Amino acid sequence: MDGCGEGRGTNRLMVEKLSLSCDRLLSHLQLACCPSHCASPLQGKDLLIHCLLDPELKQALRLTGHHGDISAMVFGTGRDPLLLCSASADYVIVWDIRRCYRRTREGVVASGTVIGTLLGKVVHLSFCPCDERVAACSGAKVYILNANIEEVLSVLAGHLGPLTAAEFCPWNKDILVSISEDRTFKVWGLKMEQILYQSAVLSASPLLSMLFLEKSRQLVTGSADGQVWSFNLPEDHRCHLVTKLDLHKVQQRHQRHLDTVAPQIGGILDHPNLSITMAGSWAMSQGLDNSMIFVVTSLFEALVSVLEVRLLGSGSVDNLCQHLEGLSVMPSAPLMPESPLNAELKKKGPKPPTKTGKRGVKEQPLVFHTQVKSSGYTQSPRMTMFSPKTSVQKKTPGPTKTNKKIGCLVSDYPGDTAAPSVPHTNLSTVKTPTPVCCTQYSGDGKQILCGLGDRSVLLYKSSLTGTPAVYTGHDKAVSSVAWSHSRQWWLSASEDRTLRIWPTGSPEPAVTMGGDEKFSKTIRGAQFYYLDKFLLLASGPSLHLYLYHLDNTQDDIKRYQQRSAIKLTRCLETKSGTDITAVSVINDFYSYIVLVSGADRSIQVLDMNTGTVASQLPDAHSRAVHHITQNKGSMFSSQTPDSYNLFLTSAVTDGVKLWDLRTLRCVRRYENHLNRCHPCTAAFSPCGRFIASGSEDNCAYVYDIRNSSYLHKLERHSDTILNVTFNPATPELLTGTLDGRLSLFRPGNAAIRVALS
Repeated sequence: MDGCGEGRGTNRLMVEKLSLSCDRLLSHLQLACCPSHCASPLQGKDLLIHCLLDPELKQALRLTGHHGDISAMVFGTGRDPLLLCSASADYVIVWDIRRCYRRTREGVVASGTVIGTLLGKVVHLSFCPCDERVAACSGAKVYILNANIEEVLSVLAGHLGPLTAAEFCPWNKDILVSISEDRTFKVWGLKMEQILYQSAVLSASPLLSMLFLEKSRQLVTGSADGQVWSFNLPEDHRCHLVTKLDLHKVQQRHQRHLDTVAPQIGGILDHPNLSITMAGSWAMSQGLDNSMIFVVTSLFEALVSVLEVRLLGSGSVDNLCQHLEGLSVMPSAPLMPESPLNAELKKKGPKPPTKTGKRGVKEQPLVFHTQVKSSGYTQSPRMTMFSPKTSVQKKTPGPTKTNKKIGCLVSDYPGDTAAPSVPHTNLSTVKTPTPVCCTQYSGDGKQILCGLGDRSVLLYKSSLTGTPAVYTGHDKAVSSVAWSHSRQWWLSASEDRTLRIWPTGSPEPAVTMGGDEKFSKTIRGAQFYYLDKFLLLASGPSLHLYLYHLDNTQDDIKRYQQRSAIKLTRCLETKSGTDITAVSVINDFYSYIVLVSGADRSIQVLDMNTGTVASQLPDAHSRAVHHITQNKGSMFSSQTPDSYNLFLTSAVTDGVKLWDLRTLRCVRRYENHLNRCHPCTAAFSPCGRFIASGSEDNCAYVYDIRNSSYLHKLERHSDTILNVTFNPATPELLTGTLDGRLSLFRPGNAAIRVALS
């Protein structure tokens, strides 16, 4: 075995520290490396150990002892002593590396300890966290060996195909996880030698590799077709899928990113100086100075390379693998200790008692009532004593009124109903035409907020019957309205850069914040967040996260003094510094994800758990996105967890796009409607089956989410439709137009029943 090409690419993030030519292919063998050493076979039966701390990497240690070709090797988890285990068809041997170095310097042949004999072809080895036991995979069995003497502690059998790997759990040495060509993994309890959990068949291809993420207590496994699964491993050992990743899609997305970045930096991001272009097998280890060490074999050539990858962030396997996990609306990990979402609003304690002077107790009135009954001295004396009433008629008992709220059950949203397409109600919000800028149903579907261009907000019943409640106070058009999850509060934001929070049923706001001195630009996407714990709004390039305490009680003497409190928790900036044009967030359940669109046509995904931009998608549309909304479902309808990762974006002249958050790819486009200049919005139905969009041809369009062609074209509107909103409780669609009219649509059969009744 000859060395060549040492230290290539030293000016790059990836450095090839060593390249070795071999006498045979090693593309399917388990290699070994640790922060200080790496190991590879030499001439089939011997071992060659390189010290990575040696700057020249020229002094190698050769170990002999196997009679057959070496098929697997692994370093122990400890560093003193540093152990290496190697396996062939005849022996499984444990070597003390420092003792071997010392005996070689003394001129004595270094030897190891045989811990297993004639186990068959061992394809994978692993040490337990304390280096006391070794797991050896041979055929469909896992042999648990004593690492100090030749002793088989147990044999685990249960897979239907040959094993490919088995690893000890780093936080519980009595737990072992094995993967196999039968495409399943098993969690073993070593004390009782029994299966604690068995997965279903995960893929059409064999499972090849696995990794534990100790920080998040997760198990990651990958298959031969490029699929990666991450499972949590709780105390009861009932694993649940956290996320799934397609490496082919990750590679394509990464290549698109390189194609975008390379012209900007005036070159290409490749590593042309590496000896190996396609890897066969590899091993990795945490390196020194924020780096990772990889030992890689070539798939088609007899080459072995040692690579050092310098990490820009925190250099750990857990943090490295977190970048590969797909984004998801559903939280996959608990809140971090320093997360902005852990912030709490400190409440003021009771005021200390006031000093009462020398006597200690103030003089108090002898009467404690606000009114005192007259003694009667000024009245004439009574001449008639008590006389009973004899003319009283008994009232016949009438029907007792029952509380309508008692026994009221929440009915499920019909999942198989037709899309709303038949007009039911049409009315004008005001006498003078004014745009319907924003609309939103309450969570129970019983009320509708309607923000208008004439600076007012109207509150309707969901049936659009009766006179709406009118709320005024803004100086310019209302840009957004939003209900709280509890439905006890709602907010309105305006082009005048102010935000008001209103108690339900109160004509005056409990909080008024903002103005030119608070926000330099218009407020966008104001809404409640994290089950009403926070307020979230955007202004300019900043996303503001507020804690708040609302108190709508008032003192008649200090009428204009606000008792509510609002505190800024975090202010996040977009990566490019562009102004935010739209915001979407889910408040119906806990979610860390916030979606924002920028004036530079980008979409950015913010992780509020870490308070950072998790991902960015440049050039999402040909124009800036003016509306973004997520598939939120409703309290009356449940969908599959993956469905909540879908979101819609709308842009002038570029239609509506459907995106998948997990891959940040556009999965469908909807372009039958007309949108040339006005900010027409789009919406998901609560069941997730339909999409509605406004249009400038005086029609609303309803799409089946699976088809790019429209399902219904809702006509009979008087002007451009700016807003569309689905009722969360029943199949109804509300539209709002540029001239201030609201229309309600229902499915055909429902409309017929209402008409007949």
